[in-house]
Amino acid sequence: MATGTEYDDVYRRSLHDPEGFWAAAATGIHWDRPWDDVLDRTSAPFYRWFAGGQMNTCYNALDRHVDAGRADQTALIYDSPVAGTSAAYTYRELRDAVATFAGALHAQGVRRGDRVVIYLPMVPEAAIAMLACARIGAVHSVVFGGFAASELAKRIADARPVVVVSASCGIEPNRIVEYKPLLDAAIEQVEVKPRRCIILQRPQLTAELHQPRDISWLDAIAGVPPADCVPVEATDPLYILYTSGTTGQPKGIVRDNGGHAVALHWSMRHVYGVEPGEVFWTASDVGWVVGHSYIVYAPLLAGCTTVLYEGKPVGTPDAGAFWRVIAEHGVRVMFTAPTAFRAIRQQDPDGTHITRHNPSTLRALFLAGERCDPETLRWAEEKLAVPVIDHWWQTETGWAIVATCLGIEHTPVVPGSPGRPVPGWDVRVLDDRGADLPAGQTGALVVRLPMPPGAAPTLWNADERFRETYLSAFPGYYQTADAGYVDDDGYVFVMARTDDIINVAGHRLSTGAIEEVLAQHPDVAECAVIGAADDLKGQLPVGLMVLKAGVDRPDQEIVAEAVQLVRDRIGAVAAFKTAAVVARLPKTRSGKILRATMRKIADGREYTTPPTIDDPAILDEISGSLRKAGYPAAPR
Repeated sequence: MATGTEYDDVYRRSLHDPEGFWAAAATGIHWDRPWDDVLDRTSAPFYRWFAGGQMNTCYNALDRHVDAGRADQTALIYDSPVAGTSAAYTYRELRDAVATFAGALHAQGVRRGDRVVIYLPMVPEAAIAMLACARIGAVHSVVFGGFAASELAKRIADARPVVVVSASCGIEPNRIVEYKPLLDAAIEQVEVKPRRCIILQRPQLTAELHQPRDISWLDAIAGVPPADCVPVEATDPLYILYTSGTTGQPKGIVRDNGGHAVALHWSMRHVYGVEPGEVFWTASDVGWVVGHSYIVYAPLLAGCTTVLYEGKPVGTPDAGAFWRVIAEHGVRVMFTAPTAFRAIRQQDPDGTHITRHNPSTLRALFLAGERCDPETLRWAEEKLAVPVIDHWWQTETGWAIVATCLGIEHTPVVPGSPGRPVPGWDVRVLDDRGADLPAGQTGALVVRLPMPPGAAPTLWNADERFRETYLSAFPGYYQTADAGYVDDDGYVFVMARTDDIINVAGHRLSTGAIEEVLAQHPDVAECAVIGAADDLKGQLPVGLMVLKAGVDRPDQEIVAEAVQLVRDRIGAVAAFKTAAVVARLPKTRSGKILRATMRKIADGREYTTPPTIDDPAILDEISGSLRKAGYPAAPR
């Protein structure tokens, strides 16, 4: 068993001399101009890494490797069981495709600092569009294709893109999802409209283009000169990624160029233990931060081969889909969400598909996006016979806060814990007053400022909201909004959220945003949404609705309408399928709805009647309603 000595030395150095530590890491990146300050503290708590330095993320991800002799190495493998196709790009081919599309964006008026919204399925063009923006210094904002028009409209309204890049459709296992009508509806809802929409026409469906605004991808790239890389400031934004906000208004997480490139390049070797030339596969979506960091940027920055997979863990065609991809493409390290493995285990508990495909090239499996239950981790370890490593990070952090760092030292994996803090991350556990808690005691999980490179420096055009959301509760610390504890050996245990963001299959969703939609139903007087535990997806939203007086319609009709309303306004990604009509909601005397108590009831956990409740009898009513909706009533 490892002693942890090497890890301890690296971790201690990263906290005691962060400037020296990250300056050394930054030598792995090409700089057009060296930085003036490794860490600019002048506007604390808004810290900036590598201030004064200039570089280009696309050059570091593509051109640098071509120039260094990796031109003929495979950079990207596209594997799509839903489309029945696959493709591979060498570093030279991917660089050329990106340079051409960057030229197309430039021809449509996109310049350094302009925004481009990307609303694409999991196709190579998604990565090409992202890298093309980085090439010319534009700021991309990728929106997951499963979002409804209203959610897409919020993001377009906030980012104000010059161009939107989209596709005619996405492909699900049993249906074609038309993207163009959703995009058209979203643009109708915004005041400042994009100048141009570039549409990738897929063979499964041809979208109607509205001239002169719309142009096809092929027409956009026809005859344009390729664009060169534009040096940008290290502190310039690379992208905006919107995540759920507690008010229903999405937060635009900003990622800078320099710190992001340094951190992700460093993480590939030190966290994931991957060397240049090896195949790395993240089974996620480019609409989420995991897809940004570990499908597109980190593997290419490190000179690896990345796999872009358009499919599901089960159903495309069966529970052996992941093992086929690993075996066919020689994947060495894989990264996905625990939800995927729960789905695979549910359909293939004995792991028969694993032996059929023989994914023997796999060296390690990483899981993140939600808390991994120990049973799922043990099952994966037993069936795959490789290290299975849960690790913890967030959209805001951009890469792992806590992990077992394979490239430093393979310390023991502790089921239920994502590991120990990654070098650069000073993780603390605080009580409500901001005092440090001893080992084993649960409190608010926070990170001492400054956070390392790669973490979000702010929100898009919302510095004060960034300060209020993340930095105000515990001055001097980043508030993760997770609760947990650290044991005597330094292992971190993440136990629960401390706000109303729930985690559905690795997708962070705001219950407040869903409540806002339910409240728009004409028959609903008030409502509450809680995240109930689910064996497959981690959590699922459950709605409780109080109807207006005088409503005389069957409850099931109203519930069906409410479910459809959420699907229309937020999208299928919310996985909102369960709601119940109740006579009233449990509240404190001051009017606060007791969501935490209802969550315990739905999860079948023991609860104590809060002393501030206005009427204790209402909890029995809620318990009965949740039982009818399929959730167990908890003992007191």
